[in-house]
Amino acid sequence: MFWAMFAVAAGFVGLAVLGVLAVRVFVEAQRLGRQVSESARRINRAAEDLERASLSAARSLESR
Repeated sequence: MFWAMFAVAAGFVGLAVLGVLAVRVFVEAQRLGRQVSESARRINRAAEDLERASLSAARSLESR
């Protein structure tokens, strides 16, 4: 009887540990998603700035 109760308790503890790890993975995945989104936004902003700068440089070369 002891071994059966021990097996049930060990199974419960194992499931609890897996649940905690699943929550941690979910939280970290959300954080990574926010960082990727912010990085993409910053890259797009930099690309727009670069495009504006290149247009400005092309115009200044044309006017010479």
